[in-house]
Amino acid sequence: MKKFIFVTGGVVSSLGKGIASASIGSIIEGSGLDVNFIKLDPYLNMDPGTMNPFEHGEVYVTDDGNETDLDLGHYERYVNVRMSKKNNMTSGKIFNNVLKKERKGGYLGQTVQIIPHLTDEIQASVQAVEGDVVIVEIGGTVGDIESLPFLEAIRQMRLKLGVDNTFFIHLTLVPYIASSQEIKTKPTQHSVKELRSIGIQPDMIICRCTHALSESQKDKIALFTNVSKQHILSLKDVNCVYKVPNLLLDQSINQLIFNHFNISEKVIDLSSWQEYIDRFESPKHNLKIGIVGKYSSYVDAYKSLAEALQHASVQNETKLDIIYIDSEQSEADLKTSFKTVNGLIIPGGFGERGIEGKIQAIRIARENNIPILGICLGMQLMVIEFLRNVSLLKDANSTEFNKKTNHPVIATIDEWASADQKVQFEKVFDGKMQLGLAEISLEQDSKVYDIYESNTIHERHRHRYGFNPNYFDIIEEGGLKPVGYNPNLKSLVEVVEHTSHPWFIGCQFHPEFLSTPRQPHPLFNNLIKHLIKHL
Repeated sequence: MKKFIFVTGGVVSSLGKGIASASIGSIIEGSGLDVNFIKLDPYLNMDPGTMNPFEHGEVYVTDDGNETDLDLGHYERYVNVRMSKKNNMTSGKIFNNVLKKERKGGYLGQTVQIIPHLTDEIQASVQAVEGDVVIVEIGGTVGDIESLPFLEAIRQMRLKLGVDNTFFIHLTLVPYIASSQEIKTKPTQHSVKELRSIGIQPDMIICRCTHALSESQKDKIALFTNVSKQHILSLKDVNCVYKVPNLLLDQSINQLIFNHFNISEKVIDLSSWQEYIDRFESPKHNLKIGIVGKYSSYVDAYKSLAEALQHASVQNETKLDIIYIDSEQSEADLKTSFKTVNGLIIPGGFGERGIEGKIQAIRIARENNIPILGICLGMQLMVIEFLRNVSLLKDANSTEFNKKTNHPVIATIDEWASADQKVQFEKVFDGKMQLGLAEISLEQDSKVYDIYESNTIHERHRHRYGFNPNYFDIIEEGGLKPVGYNPNLKSLVEVVEHTSHPWFIGCQFHPEFLSTPRQPHPLFNNLIKHLIKHL
């Protein structure tokens, strides 16, 4: 029978439930079992696609085009499984499903209520995820009113499925008070008390802490939470999140979980993680890469990008410092910032704020031979900058920023495509936006072809604007060449590269979503190799 591990959080938010869940998943996968995940988010948005990154961090995109919580990125980076729309459910989606069913008479005239109708819908979503072991992460913090229906749903699942098939893990904060030099367990005690008040007794407590818990501190937590001492684990702060699987394995989390599920003891193979950590701990080179964006004060907005850069750096035995550069500062300040970095990334995004600063950054990189990668919006801005400053189309712009521009070099398909073209493009742009995995053809006489060593690749997308094909000839004359495109629509450009620049590549897709520690993405890997070569 399928087993379920439920992960809840207490005391404060942003404790790292996603990292903990993904790490547990990697341990279970290392035993040979099939593991899968579902993230239950209590907010009323249908998905995070329309949320400001300052509110919620990056929007992660799955193969099937679902805009999801960033924790699904953690799951894919730690475990060899691809996420889909089934792996992220929000209160908005759950309520929407229930209301649609009610409108169609699905409840046969019953009064539709939180219990049992909403909680049944939550349980159905959890049960729909395949795997020998399904890890269910509940977003938010115990005590929040928004998460109560989800907690009630998983409480009911234990009653229905039995203790042998369900395992509750509560992740809490155990703070260290520097002034008194004491570790305080009281917040954990209160958090578990709140959880027990709604009918959930945790089977394990994982304590986020700066110092490993002493035996006496574990005794105290066990006494006040009714959890056995052996099931109270320390999760210390680490300098690399990919150390967490081994940190938990060292505390026999696998045995504790498998014993609870009556699963025979299995050998856990985490050798690939240890290889990664060994390279991380013994770098031979040092690099700095600047990410030029408007969310520079909130690094979770570029979570997958930062991780992908680190994957490639560790693969190449390099210590990487990522410098977040505010795109809204002056050109002089940008130039000063660039003096300290070896290469630049112009990330994806939406909206006009910070755009001119990014264009300035691209120009500086192009004129000074600074290696640069433009992603999604970054590629579009590379095209705009080139046409403005090389092709001398001073009014070149995106209709996202200026609807009245005389040179709409970046635009939606409705703004330049013929009727026949629109029919073709609508197969790609679902609801005027391209989301998810798509095939891309690469020109053989290009740098990206050499990087991928293939003329066909598959990458994930999240955009609605694209390069207007009416400007292809103009831009190629100057030396910025379209070298990747949709195989069925050559007018849909996916990659551009500068023919006379040492490393100047723009891609319409998001390569960061397909990078993992054990398989760094080719674009980032090649960029790091190039930077090392020119140290």
